[in-house]
This record gives sequence, C-alpha cells and structure tokens, in this order.
Amino acid sequence: MGSDRFSDRFTTAARLKAIGQEAQARVYRAAARRPVRRNKLTGRAALLALVLCALVVALAYPTRQYIAQRADIADQRRAARQAKQKVEELREEKARWQDPDYVRTQARAHLHFVLPGETGYSVAGGAAADSDPAAERRATDEAAAHRPWYDNMWDGVDQADAAAAPRH
Repeated sequence: MGSDRFSDRFTTAARLKAIGQEAQARVYRAAARRPVRRNKLTGRAALLALVLCALVVALAYPTRQYIAQRADIADQRRAARQAKQKVEELREEKARWQDPDYVRTQARAHLHFVLPGETGYSVAGGAAADSDPAAERRATDEAAAHRPWYDNMWDGVDQADAAAAPRH
C-alpha cells in the first residue's frame, strides 16, 4: 500500500504537470491567434498625411491667386459697364448739343445771351433774379465741408453774435 501511495502521488504530480503544460500551450496559442495591437499611426498613414499636407501647401497659393484674379475680372467688368454707361450719356449729351434750340437755351441760361431785339438786364450788387436760395445754401455747405471744423464753429459763433448784437 505504501508503494501505491507513492506511485499515486507521482502520477498525480505528473498529471498536474501535464495539465499545466497543456493550459500554458492553450494560452500561447490563443495569444498567437489574437492580432497584435500596433500604433494607430502606421507608416502608410504618415506618408498619406504628408502627401495631403504637401498638396494643401502646393495648392494654397494658386488657389488664392485664382480667387484674386476672379475678383479683378469682376471689377474690370463692372468698370467696363460703367464706362459704357458714361459713353451713352455723353452720346446723348452730344446729340442734345447738335440741336440749335438746346444751344440757344444753354447760352441764355449760362452766358446771359440775348437775342436781337431783346433787352438784357443785370442787377449790380444784388443776387441774380434766377438764383436759387437752396443752391446758394448747398454751395455754402460744400465750402464749409472743405474747411476745418473749428473754422466752421467760429463762423457759427460770429454769426450768432452778429444776429444778437443790437444795431445802432
């Protein structure tokens, strides 16, 4: 019986060892089947990122130039339309100046011409009879717009002073 016990132990130990080796082999096989985790940035991904960055840098300047040129073209077209419109206005004005009645009217209005048999009058020292007070005000406002603000302010003070001063 004593020797049975010893052989029993030996076989149990041998069995445990064999089971341990089997378990170890199973763990290694399972680990071999599982994919190895690599870095997320592989060599191909890095190369692709580098190529994309190079393309962006290479295309940025031409794209900016293209957009700027398109804006210049739009500006030139707008200027051409305005020039055509101005040419049409000048053609219309030229056609009006070809009419003798229009020339006569303009000469009378701006140059104070009179026809033979008419009597022209000029008032010395006074405002012209056909002058417009609104036009005079606009002219004064335009002149004031080109002067410094402090000159305009002092002119206003002087005018208020002159209006408030009693006349003797």
